[in-house]
Amino acid sequence: MGLLFEIIKFIIYSLAIVYISKQILVKLLRKLAEILNLKAKTVGNIAGFATSVPELLTVFFSSLQGLIQTSIYNIISSNVINFLQYYASIIINKNGNVLKNKAIKVEIGIVIATIIIPILMVITNLEISITIVPIFILTFIMLYYIRSNAYKVYKIKDIDNKELQKIEEEKKWVRGKTKLAIITSIELIITGGILFIIGNLLGSTLENLSYIFKIPEIIIGIILGFVTSIPELITFIESQKHHNKNQESTQGVIEATSNLFTSNMLNLFIIESVGIVIYVFITFF
Repeated sequence: MGLLFEIIKFIIYSLAIVYISKQILVKLLRKLAEILNLKAKTVGNIAGFATSVPELLTVFFSSLQGLIQTSIYNIISSNVINFLQYYASIIINKNGNVLKNKAIKVEIGIVIATIIIPILMVITNLEISITIVPIFILTFIMLYYIRSNAYKVYKIKDIDNKELQKIEEEKKWVRGKTKLAIITSIELIITGGILFIIGNLLGSTLENLSYIFKIPEIIIGIILGFVTSIPELITFIESQKHHNKNQESTQGVIEATSNLFTSNMLNLFIIESVGIVIYVFITFF
């Protein structure tokens, strides 16, 4: 009965994080991006940050409980699923021809690297230490630089929201942008606080499942990867649908690819670094 209760709590807390991220956090960030009239790539980057919040919370609290392997398997699972979901969304929206763009190919190549690296960490039984963190941070910066240059070199066109509205002949600007942006930002902070509370509860449940009921960390990590990747699937599909309606399929793919790129990069190099720092801290003290 105790195991069943912990599993039910695990499911409830995980789905709560996903639901709030999808229905509130992602929408608030997209709303803020539109208020500020951001480009498709920038909106995709913001969506990548938003959809990585579930991974951040699960990795943070699992590492806090000393379950570092759970966090690593979570990242592997999430990044692999993100990649598969991205391609599925491309096929669903019939945007495969846009993938021929060289800048997008560079992004996808880097995304593949974010899958291979953690898998190699597991295969080689790499010792988890604080020295990994600066390497991850430097790699993160280097790969982002390569990606930025790719967009400049291959001159991929990124139409901003203002231009798209002119194309649609629907020039409906929101009045009082500053006030609306402040209100949206406050809503984002409140949402983040709620997610943190739920994440803390999830962390306690993970500890019980691993230590009391002896469920292997690899299983918990993979399940978490599936759960925390649901928001990405939604944003991949919605971003392309949004732009396809405006006959700007390239912009939809740019946004979805930026979402994938940012999400996977953050998952591996930043969020996992956070997990490592926490794990090293609690094991040291």
